[in-house]
Amino acid sequence: MVKIISFINQKGGVGKTTSAVNTATYLAEMGKFVLLVDLDPQGNATSGLGLNASSVKHTLYSAMTGHSNVRDAILRTQTDGLSVIPATGDLAGANVELIDVDKREFRLYEVLRQVRMDYDYIIIDSPPSLGLLTVNGLVASDALIIPVQAEYYALEGLGQLLETIDLVRQALQPNLQIMGAVITMYDRRNRLARQVVRDMRQHFPGHVFDSVIPRSVRLAEAPSFGQAISVFDGLNKGAKAYKTLAKEIIALELAQQATNN
Repeated sequence: MVKIISFINQKGGVGKTTSAVNTATYLAEMGKFVLLVDLDPQGNATSGLGLNASSVKHTLYSAMTGHSNVRDAILRTQTDGLSVIPATGDLAGANVELIDVDKREFRLYEVLRQVRMDYDYIIIDSPPSLGLLTVNGLVASDALIIPVQAEYYALEGLGQLLETIDLVRQALQPNLQIMGAVITMYDRRNRLARQVVRDMRQHFPGHVFDSVIPRSVRLAEAPSFGQAISVFDGLNKGAKAYKTLAKEIIALELAQQATNN
């Protein structure tokens, strides 16, 4: 069965898109069929995989607003098994256009339902907000991964995010699970960063991944070349961390399937 996972945090600059892109890429490199959904109007996940969304006729916006079929919007990437639904700035207009639409929170769910059986994993890169697009991502998802930066304000706003997730569970998607939090931009030389990791493992209501994503210049450089880190510099410490994260996700999924059976 397909697993739809949103990478979500309303706080910007926490490595959310980097995590979504590189996790999706490694899952594909491990033999999984993966669809990356760029739900952020900034389109960073799209450009980070070397795709020029401005030259694309069909996007997530056109699929969500009913102007095109979702299959027309799916593009292949340079990684075998990995496809993407691109986003452009037009997607920001969906926040307004969908306001009066019936079941507006289910637009992405309906879009992905048409193709979900074609993939093992669908990874959603959510925008850094708690608006209608993010709610669409939550409703469409089976599970959530929350990237948390290893810094002083790491836990700021996390409570609000968890409250929003609870509201979505109660009103729209009762089966929504938090798969876990992943620590990003970690500098082990920094005592504060080490304390943040300890605090997260102690207080976060759910799983905290063993994989810790280090602060890395190469991770930051890769999107400007339109490449995932596995292609740009597969021996980088950040690449190894994201590969381990992908393995953890697969292991968690297998363990859950075994429990359900």
